[in-house]
Amino acid sequence: MYRYDIHDQTLVDERVAQFRDQMERYRAGRLGEEEFRPLRLQNGLYIQRHAPMLRIAIPYGMLAGNQLRALAEITRRYDRGYGHFTTRQNLQLNWPALEDVPDILADLAKVQMHAIQTSGNCIRNTTSDQFAGIANDEVEDPRPWCELIRQWSTLHPEFAYLPRKFKIAVSGAAQDRAAIQVHDIGLRLWYNADGELRVKVLAGGGLGRTP
Repeated sequence: MYRYDIHDQTLVDERVAQFRDQMERYRAGRLGEEEFRPLRLQNGLYIQRHAPMLRIAIPYGMLAGNQLRALAEITRRYDRGYGHFTTRQNLQLNWPALEDVPDILADLAKVQMHAIQTSGNCIRNTTSDQFAGIANDEVEDPRPWCELIRQWSTLHPEFAYLPRKFKIAVSGAAQDRAAIQVHDIGLRLWYNADGELRVKVLAGGGLGRTP
């Protein structure tokens, strides 16, 4: 799995500091609700009827052991001791206190995690086969392709304010466990008779209530 370099870590740390300042201004009344809304959505934070919800990015469903332990500790410290893994390989905290969210993001940054682009009308987490890398029917590991898409799309200014959220999935196996047909773009990796890698592109799927 991808490991942060100093530039990645600096970017995530700066993003945490930026959001901490935004949260302080919002809670002090210096940022209005409409001003704060796009800022919190860019950091995975929803304010719902009963409690805030924070969606944490897990790129193509891969977690290291220290990251999983950090998530467990975060759920115990800031939530109700559990989180909800989503169908698109993220993790949601459904009961965090609003004022704790910057601290949660700071704890995530310590283990090379964040909540960037997990909400809002942007390119969301690129998902893949949950058995990628070990599936018997796999012809090509889709995870490097997912990582390339992640690096290309993260914080890309052209994709920050799309008309709707945009979702991509990649599969490299005979069985489509990544459900590429119900994503905006689905990619299936395969080899032709000459042993050349090819990509089948499906477009126009969707998981939201509206296209």
